[in-house]
Amino acid sequence: MLGELSGLITSHVAGSTVHQIAAYVDDTELSKDFASRHPNVCFLDVTSDREHALRILNALQKLDGNLGVVAVLSANDPDFILRCLRQGAVDFMVPPFTADHLSSALAKMARIQGSEEAFHKEPARVYAVMPAKGACGASTIASNLAHQWKRTGAKKVLLVDLDPLAGTQSFLLKVKSTYSFMDVLLRSPGLDADLWKAMVTNSAGVDVLLAPEMMVEGINEITDAAPIFEYARRHYDAIIVDTAGVYGDWALSIARFANELLLVTTNELPALQAAQRALSYLETHRIGDWKVRLLVNRYDKEVGLNKDVIGQALHREVFHLIPSDYEGVQRALVEGKPISSNSAFGKAIGQLADKLGGKQKPEKKTSALGGLFGGLFSRTSS
Repeated sequence: MLGELSGLITSHVAGSTVHQIAAYVDDTELSKDFASRHPNVCFLDVTSDREHALRILNALQKLDGNLGVVAVLSANDPDFILRCLRQGAVDFMVPPFTADHLSSALAKMARIQGSEEAFHKEPARVYAVMPAKGACGASTIASNLAHQWKRTGAKKVLLVDLDPLAGTQSFLLKVKSTYSFMDVLLRSPGLDADLWKAMVTNSAGVDVLLAPEMMVEGINEITDAAPIFEYARRHYDAIIVDTAGVYGDWALSIARFANELLLVTTNELPALQAAQRALSYLETHRIGDWKVRLLVNRYDKEVGLNKDVIGQALHREVFHLIPSDYEGVQRALVEGKPISSNSAFGKAIGQLADKLGGKQKPEKKTSALGGLFGGLFSRTSS
């Protein structure tokens, strides 16, 4: 199949260079091949070993979210074709291969990617904001971080509410939409620029993809957020994700796709214990420790534990402190607007954006407590 397809590509796509890999390879070999050849289209045999092929499809998406992958099958199999499309394939081809079918696949790839500029742009970084427990203020941080990114000059910023049961961004920002992220998941195989534009709404220059307003069929069964990110990363400069927490397959799929995971807690004991459990859960499910950033919200050194004690208790440096600013937050909630960048909260969010964007180095640890509070919480398993 690949030999036949290779000949078709060479003869019908001017200036193309075709590299053939005759067998499935592991991630290391795939990464080496990718680095040396820099492909922009991949035709993947998904027939010889279906599960191995799907793992490679997933690995290709991680290597380059802009890569167009066409699934190649020996026969028409609608169920498996749909599975490949949901895993990130742009299109599929089955014998007999024709020039028309090849042209159709390449045209669909160009349409989904939107433009030549989108095809070559660096994929947007994904920042997932995850609360250690409820009422830590993660949704407020997510919405204001997205708007802060816009203020600092990013051309296109996306805020995604991926809390399937209790999404609050529509309430926080006073925006409505007929569509939600569930529509993106359902229509992902044919997603294009026009359809995407209809599904997002705008808030102060930030595109917002909302959670469903009401319970919808199948929402308890969703496990993979990849189709949302695979499209959005090609069309935005930064993506901020509001989530329900770290637990479950849906949350883990978001955590795996995120470049940075912002775990939000407060400095109160119940929240810190919840943060410890969350960190343990993420570690158990092999979420890279290097991407997890600990944020302490509503920080008041006069109430609760201080920064150094929190670091000792959780065996992790606090990445950023966000001060308590009740009046500023409540005023913004009533108005449905981002919190003022001149407020204590707004300034802290601006500093957080600078840290994440590499404009400001995280504060170095200034003191240690010699393990005095190291046993504050017993280690828990999830």
